Amino acid sequence: MALSISFVLVLGILVVVLIRGKSVKPGPAVVCVLFGFFLASTSIAPSINRFLTGVADMIGQIRF
Repeated sequence: MALSISFVLVLGILVVVLIRGKSVKPGPAVVCVLFGFFLASTSIAPSINRFLTGVADMIGQIRF
């Protein structure tokens, strides 16, 4: 759960930075946020969640 909250926070900060840097206008950013919100309520959401969890686990297992 902490991972998903952190990921959402990072993505939220990224969206704000892109809007403020004029790379993305607020309208398309809102559309992307709404797309993500509605995508989360579809049947593919658990698959996306498992994929992101797997990627995060792989990154967490990298030893330097």
